[in-house]
Parts: sequence; structure tokens; C-alpha cells
Amino acid sequence: MRLFLFGYGFSGRALALRLAARGWAASATYRNAEGRGRIAGDGFEPLDVADRDALTEALGRSSALLITAPPGPQGCPGLNTLVGPMAEAGAFPDWTGYLSTTGVYGDRRGGWVSERSRLAAQSVEAARRVGAERDWLEVGRGMGLTVTVFRLPGIYGPGRSAFDRLRTGQARRIVAPGQVFSRIHVEDLAAGLEASIARPRAGAAYNLCDDEPAPNSEVIAYAAGLLGMAPPPETALADAGLSPTAMRFYAESKRVSNALAKAELGWRPAYPTYREGLAAIFETEKRP
Repeated sequence: MRLFLFGYGFSGRALALRLAARGWAASATYRNAEGRGRIAGDGFEPLDVADRDALTEALGRSSALLITAPPGPQGCPGLNTLVGPMAEAGAFPDWTGYLSTTGVYGDRRGGWVSERSRLAAQSVEAARRVGAERDWLEVGRGMGLTVTVFRLPGIYGPGRSAFDRLRTGQARRIVAPGQVFSRIHVEDLAAGLEASIARPRAGAAYNLCDDEPAPNSEVIAYAAGLLGMAPPPETALADAGLSPTAMRFYAESKRVSNALAKAELGWRPAYPTYREGLAAIFETEKRP
């Protein structure tokens, strides 16, 4: 069994390593020497994203395909790059996954959203995700591919968590009354993708997130407590002086339901709240 990754970032790497432990091989695209080195260093096959022949050959050998790269003004780069080589190779992976974002739901003033909720993107970036979801699902129908969309909140894990921001002095406890976010540990994300590979459903969309949406300030305070540090002082959102990008993030508040993924995939997050997730990272990082 072989996984093809378009984009070898935090999420894709977690899935590749998880499947490798079960005997899978993996190929992943790169754009520069640093990216090539990361892929090869993990024992996987690096593919130059500009080498169409190599992409075609690898796609023909792959049983699962995951697209992690975000869309740009020209749409999804994975779609633009891979559809031609897939057609040439006659490649029909058993499973094709597209990583999207819960940002497609927009702001719900703290209310709950599910996969049945209407999409109401409020930023250019989220609107591009809506378009990329639509395009991949349409290509799936047209080519007979089993395409599944995954809507993800903030992803954290070792090396990318509140601990890192606290240690570098970059963590802030920004307070916006009533505002909550969902999040997911990267290992829970990889487990959800693996569960979908085992139970593919064409045209499906799943929210992969934890069980307890919470304010960012609460998460930072808990992480500081584990580190034995005093938490940063609370700062009102209006006084935070955030960049336009950060302000767009804080302009949305919603609680994201993961009930469908649990019901259809048999998936359960190993880290159902940020507390379990941060505690596990803390223990891992304490080891020599």
C-alpha cells in the first residue's frame, strides 16, 4: 500500500508516519531542496512537483492520495498539478482526501456547526477552500474517484503548540467575551484520516476536531501552568493591536461538531480536549 502526499507539512507527515508503522510506503511532493531532505530523511520517496513523469508514475502506484496544500488565487495547486498525470496513469486511488478548514462555516457567534450547516466563508482564504472542496468533489464524480473532504480547525502537536509560543515569549491571552475555538491534536487528525481510508465514502465531508471548544486564553493559561510559568496577562481584543490576518481569526466564533466522523468512521479523539493533548505533549517533551 502506498500513500501519495501533495504537500509534506505537519498534517501530511503525521499521516505518513502513522501508516508507515503499519507497513505502508509513501511518496510526497517537494518544491525545494529543504523539502526534499525532510521527505527523504523520514524514509519516504521525494517527488519534484515539477517532474510530471515522476508524478504520473508514482500516482499509478498509489492506493491513497492526500492533498494538504492550501489553494491560491488560481485554485487548488494539487488539483491543477495532479489531474493530468492521474488521467495519463489511469490512476484510481481507493481514497482521495482533501484537507479543508472549518473556516468555511464562517462566524456562528459561538453556535454549533455540523457538516449539514450552510457554508458561509468570511475571508478570501476560506472562500478559496470552499471552491477547492467543490472542485475536488466535482473531479471525483467526473473521474470516478472516492474523494472525501476534511474540515479542520487549528492543528497542534509536538513542536507546534502553546508551549512553543510561551517559551519564546510570543504567547498572548487575548480575551474576547463568548469567543471559542475548536482544535485538534495532529495525531487525532492522522487517526481520523486513517479511519476514513479504511471506510472510504465518495463525496463525504467530515469535521475532525476535539470534543471541547474553548477560548484561546484558557488554553494558554493551562499550558503555562504545566510549564510552571505565570500566564501572560489578559489583553482585551480591542487593545491587542492584532494584524488584519489575526483579526480575521478572532472575528469568528463557533463550536464544531465531530459527531458524524465518530458515527461513520468509528473514530474517537485520543485527546478529547486541549488538556489531554497538552499534557501528552508536555510529557513527550520532558523525555531526554
